[in-house]
Amino acid sequence: MERQDHYRDTIFAMSSGAGLAGVAVIRISGPDVRFGLEIMVGHVPEARRATLTDIKDLHGQVLDRGLVLYFEGPGSFTGEDCAELHVHGGRAVTESVLGRLAEFDGFRSAEPGEFTRRAFENGKMDLTEVEGLADLISAETEMQRRMALQQSSGSLSRQYDSWRERLIRARAMIEADFDFADEEDVPGSVADTIWPSLAELSEEIAKHLDAVRAGEIIRDGYRVVILGAPNAGKSSLLNALARRDIAIVSDEQGTTRDVLEVHLDIGGYPVILFDTAGLRENAGSVEKEGIRRALAAAGSADLVLVLEDMNAPQPVADLGPSGPPVLRIGSKSDQAAEKSTENYDCIVSVKIEDGLNDLIRLLERRVSDAAGVMVNVLPNRQRHREYLEECRRCISKALDNDSVPLELRSEELRRAGDALGRLTGKIDVEELLDLIFGEFCIGK
Repeated sequence: MERQDHYRDTIFAMSSGAGLAGVAVIRISGPDVRFGLEIMVGHVPEARRATLTDIKDLHGQVLDRGLVLYFEGPGSFTGEDCAELHVHGGRAVTESVLGRLAEFDGFRSAEPGEFTRRAFENGKMDLTEVEGLADLISAETEMQRRMALQQSSGSLSRQYDSWRERLIRARAMIEADFDFADEEDVPGSVADTIWPSLAELSEEIAKHLDAVRAGEIIRDGYRVVILGAPNAGKSSLLNALARRDIAIVSDEQGTTRDVLEVHLDIGGYPVILFDTAGLRENAGSVEKEGIRRALAAAGSADLVLVLEDMNAPQPVADLGPSGPPVLRIGSKSDQAAEKSTENYDCIVSVKIEDGLNDLIRLLERRVSDAAGVMVNVLPNRQRHREYLEECRRCISKALDNDSVPLELRSEELRRAGDALGRLTGKIDVEELLDLIFGEFCIGK
C-alpha cells in the first residue's frame, strides 16, 4: 500500500542537468499534472504543441516566461500525464519554479530514475530498454552510443521475446499431445516435431552468449596494460597517449608503485590503459607489492603492451600460453643506434612523438577485432549472461532427457522461458528494480 501511495504522487525534477545554462527543462509526471498546469500556466496547453506563456506561482506572480509542453497519458514517456517547463536556466529561476511545484498537495521531488521506473511499470519500456537508456545517457564513445541506442530502441527485447514465444509454442505442442492422445486420426506425436527447432534455438542462444564479451568491451572498456622494466618509458607512453600528465615521470627506478589508469577513446571504442610498476629483481617490499599488482592487472587484461627500452633491452618474462595477447613495443627509438623492428610489433619515441600513431592504429585494430562487427545488438551485462545461460541449460535438459516423462521436459521449457522473462522484466524481477533504476540521475 505504501508503494502504491508513493506511486500516485505527482513527481517533478529538473531534467536538463544542474549548472548555469540558457534553458532548463523541468519535467512533471503524475495524476495532478493538469491541475498544476492550470494553476501555473492558466490553462492546459494542447497536447504535444509547445506554448510560449507566463509561468506563475500560486498567487499569480510571474516566475518566468517560457515554453510549456503537455503530453497526455498513456501516450507519454512515463505512460502518465506529463509536462515539461522550458525556463531560463539561471539558478534563481529554476529554484523558484521547483519551489512553487513543491507547494502543491500531492507533488514531490522525483527520486533517481523514477520517471523511467514509471515508464517500466506502465509497460512503456522493459528492463533491457531501461538498461540501454541508462547506457545511452552515460555513453562516452561512438560505439557505446550505437550499442546503447540499439538496446534502448528494443533490439534486445525483440530478440528475447521471439525466443520466449518459440518456447511457449513448443509447450503448446506438448499440451496438444496430452489433449489429443486418445484421438486415433492424429498421426504420431505432435510434440516430436518441436525438438529439432528447440535444438536450433539452443544454438542461437549459444552464439548470442559468445558475443557477451564483445558487448562488455564496448560498454565497460577494452583493458590494455603496459608492462616493462623500470625506466622503459611506461609512464611517458601513458601520458603521451592520454595527451596529459597522468603518471609521474622520473629517471629514478621504482617511481610507479601502483597501477594507474586512464580512459581513452580509440576509434570510437572505450579503452582503459593501465600503467604499472617496473618489473625487476631485488625490489623493496613496497615495490614488490606494486609488481604483484602489475602482474595481476596483466592477468586480467584484454591486451598487454610489453615495453622495452631499445637502448638497454630487459626482456619481460613470458606471460604463458593462457595469458592475454601481447604486443611488443620498442621505446626510445630516437636514441637507438639500430632501429630494427624485427623484435617488435611497433617502435615509438615519446620524446619526438614518433610511432605513436602507428601504435594507436594497432590498438584500434585489436579492440575492433575483439568487439567484432556490431551487426546485431550485443548482451553486455553479467545478468544477461546468467539468465541466458540458465535458459540454455533448461533447454538442454529438455532435449537430452528424452527418456523422462513429457511433463518434466515441458517444465524445463517453462523454466527456460521464465529466464528470458526475467531478462526483460516480465517475470519476478522486483529485487532488481532499485538497483537498475538507481543508475539514473534525478530527472530521468
